[in-house]
Amino acid sequence: MIMRELTRREFVKRALTAGLGASMVSCASVESLLPQHREDDRMGLEEPTPLSGELHEARYYVSLDKNAVQCQLCFRQCVVAENELGFCRNKKNVGGKYYTRVYAKPCALQVDPIEKEPSFHTLPGGTIFCTGTASCNNRCKHCHNWHMSQRSVDETVNYFAPPSKVVELAMRARCDAVSFTYNEPTVFYEQMFDTARLARESGLKALFHTNGSISAEPLFALLEHMDAVTVDLKAFTAEFYEQVSESELEPVLETLQNIKRAGKHLEIVNLVIPTLNDDLDDIRRMCVWIRENLGDEVPLHFTRFSPAYKLTSLPPTPIETLEAAARIADEEGLQYVYVGNVPGHERNSTFCPQCGERIIHRVHFSVLSLDVEDGKCRFCGHQIPGIWS
Repeated sequence: MIMRELTRREFVKRALTAGLGASMVSCASVESLLPQHREDDRMGLEEPTPLSGELHEARYYVSLDKNAVQCQLCFRQCVVAENELGFCRNKKNVGGKYYTRVYAKPCALQVDPIEKEPSFHTLPGGTIFCTGTASCNNRCKHCHNWHMSQRSVDETVNYFAPPSKVVELAMRARCDAVSFTYNEPTVFYEQMFDTARLARESGLKALFHTNGSISAEPLFALLEHMDAVTVDLKAFTAEFYEQVSESELEPVLETLQNIKRAGKHLEIVNLVIPTLNDDLDDIRRMCVWIRENLGDEVPLHFTRFSPAYKLTSLPPTPIETLEAAARIADEEGLQYVYVGNVPGHERNSTFCPQCGERIIHRVHFSVLSLDVEDGKCRFCGHQIPGIWS
């Protein structure tokens, strides 16, 4: 498929739709994204009642003595006593059974360009219907979406939207795919799993953006209903994960390898934060690991940090640092290296590693032209990894 050049009017319209920020908005704004529906019917969305979504049993836990349970969903393996919550605050032990508290309770629903995920090698120029809920299983000090990821479901404005409703809304909005993003989707695994399965049965693609902390068994089960995954590789030191995210690096590396083994399209995001994970030697080690364990065709996005949440004292990432990181990735043989959150940068675009021609012209989240035909460079025929139809 070859996409024609956009007119200036079309480009401005797309740019306004995409926006220049990477943050989300609440699901109340979905009405404006779907103007064909009357504003007063809220697209059929309702506020959840005390019972809606409350007693949906969680997947992947085991029962222990004294009515305790142990969650098996992520690396934390939380042991939860009766009437207590797990670390993510989204699951509760009730009478020795583990229940999700956020099933059918998103606090964020929005139509985004797929480039915003980012997933640059999946349906370029397409749109995704995004779902997010309260809470997370990390405690990242730099989170842009902290107002939902660092809050419990009791502290967010939620709507009753079970998987069937999410898929219905995605179809109404004529989206190409559903996506699970904004907070860590592992903490609403059950909602994500059921929505992805229904979406693909309806002819939509499905993808998710994750911190990579999910355990292997639930990951492989989920990937059966997914087309693509974007993983945040936050740094390449255990110290960063422990001190900045209260998390661990090794489970993320294992997840990356498992996605590769499953044969799903994978892209990696590395948010470069001044003084915390911008050491170029560490970045080189990361690039070598990616090449040796995942291959040289995995798209890698070096993304610009801007002050947020508990890291407002740090400056935005110098563009020179991002460019230096990208050059290191080039030197280590990675073929698709991007610079993100710098609108207009040359590395917003995709270049064929064989002939050097620009095959996807982007400005930030907007695709201006596409020269990938049947998954190949239109100029030289080189196979480009990704999902193109």
